[in-house]
Amino acid sequence: MEKISETEMKQLHKVSAITFNDNKLILIIDGQHYEFLLSRISSKLARASKVELENYKLSPSGYGIYWSLLDEDLSIDGLLKTAKPIRKITRREKT
Repeated sequence: MEKISETEMKQLHKVSAITFNDNKLILIIDGQHYEFLLSRISSKLARASKVELENYKLSPSGYGIYWSLLDEDLSIDGLLKTAKPIRKITRREKT
């Protein structure tokens, strides 16, 4: 079986922003703005310090987010199943 590199993987989602504010994870995924209460998506994230929260890695394919200091990872598809978009990001907001 041939191994596929991360750069050859199909882009599942385009995650253009990841921020934290008031115990929320705020993401822009595929042009849509989403907010997730940390306590609803992960007890580890809900208890994490600012340093721990900000030490994450987004997979190149847009599959998920990994917090190495917490040994926690979340799939983007799993997050999207629990949320409704807040609003669509316009071209004007992107620039």
